[in-house]
Parts: sequence; C-alpha cells; structure tokens
Amino acid sequence: MIAVDNKKISTGTHTSAWVAQTYVSFLVSISATLIGVFYMPGNAWLKGYMGMGVLFSVASTASLSKTIRDVEESKTMMSRIDEAKLERLLAEYDPFKG
Repeated sequence: MIAVDNKKISTGTHTSAWVAQTYVSFLVSISATLIGVFYMPGNAWLKGYMGMGVLFSVASTASLSKTIRDVEESKTMMSRIDEAKLERLLAEYDPFKG
C-alpha cells in the first residue's frame, strides 16, 4: 500500500514467500491428483479420460482467474480515467467567470 493525497492505493505486489507457497501448493496438488489417477483401478482409457479431465480443469481455472483479474483491472483503470476527467473539469470550472 502506498498513500497518495491521503488515499491508500494497493500496489498489488506479493511477497516472495507467498509466491513460493502458491507454486509449491499448485505443484503438490496437481502431482497428488495425477498420481491418484495413475494408481486408480481401471483400464488405460479410464485413466486417460480422468487425466485429461484434470488437465482441462487446471487450464480452465487458470483462464478463468486471468479473465477475472483482467476485468477487475479494467474497472479500476476506467475508474481512474473517470476520476481524472472529473478532476480536470473541476479544475477548469470557475464559478465567478462571466
């Protein structure tokens, strides 16, 4: 967080520990799931189908999270643009001007 004109603005940065924990958590969860699929009883077709389901779920989750992030960032950017326009209009407005 940084303060600008008495407003707190989030910089959106993460600590290296948080990033490392996120990567490790992702790798452990995917590895455990794929090992479970590999060792589950059933033929190769069933295991292949389940493995593809896991991979498609991971890919769609990443795509969804990126889309949600992009939508939220665009809302923030539009808000900043609207705020800048309003500030410019207010700065140009002179109530005593004829």
